[in-house]
Amino acid sequence: MRFLIVEDDFTSRRMLQMFLAPYGECDIAVNGREALDAFAAARAENNPYALICLDVMMPELDGMGVLKEIREQEKRAGIPQHKELKIVMTTSLDSPRDVVGAYYEGGCNGYLVKPVDRRKLDDLLREYGLFATQKAL
Repeated sequence: MRFLIVEDDFTSRRMLQMFLAPYGECDIAVNGREALDAFAAARAENNPYALICLDVMMPELDGMGVLKEIREQEKRAGIPQHKELKIVMTTSLDSPRDVVGAYYEGGCNGYLVKPVDRRKLDDLLREYGLFATQKAL
């Protein structure tokens, strides 16, 4: 399984990596442009991500812009909604406006407030069918 962590804050990035690494390969992007490049490269390699953890506020291109672009690319590729990439938005702002925007306007699958609670992340992984046994070390 492969994950993309898109986070400009080192501590948050490292924490998500520690939580997800036992279950698969973790790639890192520090801004929205890098995230779109990583998404495109993964599709081109036919090795797509199972999950993207996407920070809402970042330099270059914010998380909502990345989310919108990924969903538009999936739509153009003819990917049905039930087969879309799982995207979880992360933010330090517990803002109802951000939640509504991410879910209803952007098409994210989940939302986590930082610092990310491992149990909440694990619950989302289970919900998405991504909580498999740990990878062999």
